[in-house]
Amino acid sequence: MNFIDKLEKKIGKAAIPHLMLWLIGMYIVGFILNIVNPQFYIQHLSLDMYQIIHNLQLWRLISFLCYPPDSNPLWFLLLSFIYFSLGNTLEKIWGTFRFNLYIFLGVFGVILASLIIYLVSGNVYLLTADKLYLSMLLGIAATFPDITFMLYFIIPIKAKWLGFLYGGFLVYQVISSAIAGVWESVIAIVLSLLNFLVFFVFLRKKGSGSFAYSQRTRRTFNADRMRQSAATSSAAGARTPRHRCCVCGITDLDAPEMEFRFCSKCSGAREYCSNHLYTHTHIL
Repeated sequence: MNFIDKLEKKIGKAAIPHLMLWLIGMYIVGFILNIVNPQFYIQHLSLDMYQIIHNLQLWRLISFLCYPPDSNPLWFLLLSFIYFSLGNTLEKIWGTFRFNLYIFLGVFGVILASLIIYLVSGNVYLLTADKLYLSMLLGIAATFPDITFMLYFIIPIKAKWLGFLYGGFLVYQVISSAIAGVWESVIAIVLSLLNFLVFFVFLRKKGSGSFAYSQRTRRTFNADRMRQSAATSSAAGARTPRHRCCVCGITDLDAPEMEFRFCSKCSGAREYCSNHLYTHTHIL
């Protein structure tokens, strides 16, 4: 049993289901406040480390998340929809606890960056959660790189290319900030991606969690399962699986804990396991 499994066993019940609904709700509140009183967020809700440390305004550790992604109503709705879709997809793939852990690690990274900048320089650096939410795109790209998004609802593009594009942009920001001597931006960018770095660098090496496996490992796992299925079928001949994945052939007899679902976009009754539900090529 890996570290995250043990952690989930102990505190998994405390995970917040449908976390993105709460976060988008905070976005909506922040958007309304920004229209009514643009200074209210900076004065009372922002991640102001001076106020948090000296005046114990601890609610700012959470309230800074309500800063809206854009002040334009159309862009606000579009970005909120994108963030909600990304988060909802990750929660379905990883499960509620792992998704909660990913988000709250990202929140901790943003807070840590703001604290380090304040303690070192004495300056207040008002960070927001924009890069935290975009880290969900990196999470999907690393987990299921071949899943397809419709860019601007028209252009199909695989998650891995969006991930490379956004990752390259972040690397460019880090390098340009370092050359310019703006080390505050370097710290802010790197630590705002703490969740991604922990999940897909450290935990990937440990093999912790289903999201940490590479595609090669998944194929090996599925091949082993299929061989075990053949051996089990020969020994128990009478047992017939109720579910079978159209991609890897894994059944509910091979993995009783695996979820199987039918794809509404494929013709006929085609069923897929949770590893291939979002990554298979649709058959029309």
